[in-house]
Amino acid sequence: MPQHHHSKPRRKSRFAALIKLMLAITLAVLLAVGILLGFLYHKSLPVADTDRNSRLLDSQGNILATFSASGRSYEPVPLERISPLLVKATLAVEDRKFFDHIGFDVKGMGRAMLVNLKEMQRAQGASTLTQQLARNLYLSHAKTWTRKIKEAMYTAQLEMKYSKNEILQMYLNEIYYGHGAYGIEAASQMYFGKPAAELDLAESAMLAGIPKGPTYYSPFKHMDHAKMRQKIVLGTMVETGQITRQEAEEAAAEKLHLKPQGQQQARVSAPFFRDYIRNLVTSQLGISEEQLDHGGLNIYTTLDPHAQAAAEEAVARGMDPNSELETALVAIDPRTGYVKAMVGGKNYKTSQFNHALSKTRQPGSSFKPIMYLTALSSKTMTGLSTFKSEPTLFRYDNNRKTYRPSNFGEKYLGEIDMQQAIAASDNIYAVNTLLKVGADNVIDMAKRLGIVSPLKPVPSLALGTSPISPFEMASAFAVIGNGGKRMPPVAVLKITDAAGEVLYQAPENAGEQVVEPAAAYVLTHLMESVFESGGTGSRVSSLIKRPVAGKTGTTDTDAWMVGYTPELATAVWVGYDKGRTITTLDGHRAAPIFARFTEKALESVPPKIFSIPSGVVTVYVDRETGKLATADCPDKKLEVFVAGTEPTEYCAAHGGDPEQPAAKGGTPEKRSWWKTIKRWLTD
Repeated sequence: MPQHHHSKPRRKSRFAALIKLMLAITLAVLLAVGILLGFLYHKSLPVADTDRNSRLLDSQGNILATFSASGRSYEPVPLERISPLLVKATLAVEDRKFFDHIGFDVKGMGRAMLVNLKEMQRAQGASTLTQQLARNLYLSHAKTWTRKIKEAMYTAQLEMKYSKNEILQMYLNEIYYGHGAYGIEAASQMYFGKPAAELDLAESAMLAGIPKGPTYYSPFKHMDHAKMRQKIVLGTMVETGQITRQEAEEAAAEKLHLKPQGQQQARVSAPFFRDYIRNLVTSQLGISEEQLDHGGLNIYTTLDPHAQAAAEEAVARGMDPNSELETALVAIDPRTGYVKAMVGGKNYKTSQFNHALSKTRQPGSSFKPIMYLTALSSKTMTGLSTFKSEPTLFRYDNNRKTYRPSNFGEKYLGEIDMQQAIAASDNIYAVNTLLKVGADNVIDMAKRLGIVSPLKPVPSLALGTSPISPFEMASAFAVIGNGGKRMPPVAVLKITDAAGEVLYQAPENAGEQVVEPAAAYVLTHLMESVFESGGTGSRVSSLIKRPVAGKTGTTDTDAWMVGYTPELATAVWVGYDKGRTITTLDGHRAAPIFARFTEKALESVPPKIFSIPSGVVTVYVDRETGKLATADCPDKKLEVFVAGTEPTEYCAAHGGDPEQPAAKGGTPEKRSWWKTIKRWLTD
């Protein structure tokens, strides 16, 4: 009996202890949850993947493009600029209780767990819209416990740090809608060619259904699947009271006007330049693909937005959009080597191949100035050196081989000098020059000017038969335009990481004098004649209102115009990808593109003459004899020479005093300056 009396109090004390323990555990759990929530509230969220994208900036600091693994390139839009119908459709199909839950749908999770246990596999999920956003912004889609725990933490943080409308806005700007479109604005523009604010019910229901399976429900690829999904979304909206049954039926029957696929890509500024920079920084500047896509880098480039716009405008105006004819344009500042503009093709959407970097095209006669520079700088020839322009059979390789070039249209000019040969692009004179100065010396000169493409030491090299890229041609001509000083091409000035730390800085470069300034100037003077009457560029001379030197080039498959002003060296190429023969009309497209671009790009820069360096001698010569002109010579012209190569003997063919100079009342040099200025002011 005594034992019986003591058992009740003992049971009561054990029950009380159990209650206390449960209360203690509950308090501990609540305290732990509170501490965890406090920690999460004060802890910063990771940088979203979209914020870690690297940015490409032009010379004015404008963002040209972003680099990312996904290729996102969109501007987020505020919630008020998104159709309310799209918002309702998205919530109806993705997260009906979005405005009621705290980031997790506990009832839905329980229901999904029961279904999954019953099926013995993951058959159903219950991700809220906030959970999806956390996953898309900060995590991979791997189904691991670590990822699930992180997802729960980030979901809680998002709910604590942002309002429901802010979360909804972030979600709609982040979600993937297929075909490269991230965010509702990009999707609306891509599929329907309109802003997200203008979407109607049918369009909203169609778009809201795509994220569940962007490929499977793509209206471009599977319209039947997309329509089926649209009806499910509309039905859900009816269930949730967002729309009436009649509105759903009308929307389902509406004929959607999809924008043709292929037009969906948004216009990207300087896309060929962007691709060039991506390759450059990852292959030469020590930046990994991972850093570029996720490192939040700022890449500061030399691209001039005004020059780039002028290049794109000149190409668009000069090319037929319906033709397969392709083009490329590269412009470099001779004084710095900075790449100012780059167009790698007619239409980036249809072809991403960058023709500006292509090393498979023959430069034709545009290569000749490199050969003439070799002759002038070695003092082997002068602007007065003559050859006979006539059908010629050349023998080379110790007479073992022959070469018979011809002039365009079989036009031969007889005895001509270098200036006439450059202006008329005479092939016979060019091959004579190459054989006189030596092909190996010409190749050496090309290398000094920055040409890295392999060149063959054969007579046809004089006519530009060895392929060279437009980029190399612009770079080489920039050296001539800069008085023989080579400034290596520069496209990236600086790269900083997300914290502003400098990862790469373009090295200071004073340049290298690879050609005597006097020889470069004499060639420039001779090349100005290309744009004068009788020159191969004369048809576009009216488009250019400033001193310019250049050279055209034409082969069976390629047409070129390469030239420069003191501020800008530009190469323009035109041709077909398949090596198809170009027509005369095709061949005439390069020069106008060059002329319009040069004028537009430099429209705010006053015209400037090429400065005459020391080592240049300017004298009047008699056209007939090539000797120093006297006052009695009836046909004389002002010529420039590398000092020591000018004629020393006066003309005696026209009577008068052979020692009496042609010019009176001022030195020939002063007259040459005035003549040049007057010509460009009055032309």
